[in-house]
Parts: sequence; structure tokens; C-alpha cells
Amino acid sequence: MSDNFQKQVQSGSSASGRVGGAILVTGGTGYIGSHTVVDLLNNNFDVVSIDSNIRSKPVTVSRIESITGKRIANYPIDLCNKEAVRKVFQESNFSGIIHFAALKSVPESVEKPLLYYRNNLISLINLLELADEFGVRDFVFSSSCSVYGNTSDLPVTENTPFAPAESPYAHTKQIGEEIIRAHSKISKGKFVLLRYFNPVGAHESGKLGEDTTDVITAVVPRITGTAMGKYPQFTVFGNDYDTRDGTCVRDYIHVMDIANAHTKAVQYLQNDMQQQAVEVFNLGTGNGVTVLEAIQSFERVSGKKLNYRLGERRAGDVISIYANNEKARTMLGWNIERNLDTMMHTAWQWEQQLANE
Repeated sequence: MSDNFQKQVQSGSSASGRVGGAILVTGGTGYIGSHTVVDLLNNNFDVVSIDSNIRSKPVTVSRIESITGKRIANYPIDLCNKEAVRKVFQESNFSGIIHFAALKSVPESVEKPLLYYRNNLISLINLLELADEFGVRDFVFSSSCSVYGNTSDLPVTENTPFAPAESPYAHTKQIGEEIIRAHSKISKGKFVLLRYFNPVGAHESGKLGEDTTDVITAVVPRITGTAMGKYPQFTVFGNDYDTRDGTCVRDYIHVMDIANAHTKAVQYLQNDMQQQAVEVFNLGTGNGVTVLEAIQSFERVSGKKLNYRLGERRAGDVISIYANNEKARTMLGWNIERNLDTMMHTAWQWEQQLANE
């Protein structure tokens, strides 16, 4: 690896650059990726991250270290640059890959569809090719409940047919799954697709959470950001849907519960427990929560009244989605440990921590 390339690696990497049997986490300084890195480290895995930091911050490496006492190496490179990624593989000895890195804003994907197709699909193809080239057989893909579209089959199971994608972001996840299925037929790799629902909350320490310094559209950080004064008002997009209170229904799940599922998926693959080349698991609580119910939970745990208004529907939003998670609980041995109030409490704790920095 060149000197200039080596200098891109954040401090904390080993002198040799070799990592024995490490898990490569792409998007490791992002929201879900960073919490999964914490869970992996706490379960005695070595971890290397690739994250360009275009939607995350390098300081996340230090936040992870403050929780785990371990410092990971992060390579701030673009996964669409295959030759740069190849250099990381040449320096390392990966036993598995967890692929999070992708652009994920539904509204932005509607506004900039080609950006999403280019970034999310080329990065996946590059990783699959390099995994085969370097003999990395265990691959966990970050998918999404958005692949189900506006399905009427609720709660959704892993066998629920896809409805048309409601956004280019969702379509990239549908295509990504199709790419992996096609590739699995000629690859020696083993694949787990994790379709998770709506990860929210933050690490219980208050030291790690979703980066809310940029304008974002996700419900919970918009709620906490509005309560902190970052935004003048929270908008509920649509109150005339066919749901119990007219607002969209989502299956909110704590980010650390999601993170642990990724660790269990790696262990599942390493122990050769999979029954077929591609296994799919829904990751949700199984409970649908409306936007207004999420607001009520936040107000309950924070003691603050949220300034919100009812607005028009937003392009790309699915009306209602929640999971049947029986397969993940049975086959991965995965459990839900945290409820909605805990999700809101940790998200608010993190928001307050950011304000104090």
C-alpha cells in the first residue's frame, strides 16, 4: 500500500496493517454501522471499516473507542473506487463482510435517482467481486423493509412478495438483493440479507448515536432535533392515511438490537448454519407504531411538548409496514431487548450529548 494511501487510515491500525480474520464493515462510521462495530468488538471480533465519511464523521472512531476501549482502522475511501478498495483487501485478511455503506434518504433519492443507483449498486458489485477474488465467503447485506413497498400483507414475512418500490432508494435495495441472488449461483460465498425496519435510538452510554448535525428526514432525529431547537417545527407528513390515527405506521427498533442481529448473522455464517446460499431475515419488533404514537412516546420520556404540525403527504413514503420477526428469532437466536420508550430515551440522551459538545 502506498504511503499516501496508508496515511488515510485513521490512527489505531496495527503497524503491520495485517488484520487476522477481521470483519470488514463498510459504512462503519455511519449510524447503524458504528453501533454494529461496537457490538462486534464486544463479542471479540476484530473489525476494519471502510467509510468515505461523506455522510458520517471521522470522530465516530473515537466514540467507538470510548465505549469499547478498542480503536478500529477506518479507510475513508469511496467503495465505487474498486482499485482503492482492492488495496484494503490486499493489506488485510478478512473473514467476513458486513455491507452497510449506501445512500439512504428516501426524499433525496426521489430528487437524485441516478446518484443513488450509481452509488448503491456499483459499491455492492465491487465488493462482491473483491470478496470472490480474495476468498471472503461470508457476506451480510444491509437491506431494508422498503423492498416490500406498499404491501397489504401485514405483518410482512420474508416470503411476502415485493410490491413496486416507492422510491429509487428502495429500488436499489430490491436490485441489490437480486444481484446477490444471481451472484450466489456462481460464487462460493454465503449470504445473509437483513431487511430491517426503522432503526432508532442510540447507545445507552450516550456516547454514540445518529449524526444529526446535517439536515435529515428520519422521524426520530427530527423529533429530537426539533425539541432541541435545531428545527423550528416537526412536520407529520400526511394524516389522512388508512391507519388508526391517519399517520404512517412504522416498525421502530432500537439500533443496538439491530446491531446485535448483524453479529449473530456473522456467527451464523461462520458456524455454517445456513440452509441455502442466500438467507433472508426480517429485523423488526413486530409492532407497528404511528408517527403520532412516536411523538407521544418522546413527550412521555422527555417531559417536553413537541412543536409539530400536520402536513401534506411526502413522495416515496410507504403507508404502513411492520415485521414478522419469527425467523430471525428462531434461526439466529436474536431477541428484542428494548422498547419504544427506551428508543426515545436514548435518542434524546444522545441529542442532549451533542448539544453539550
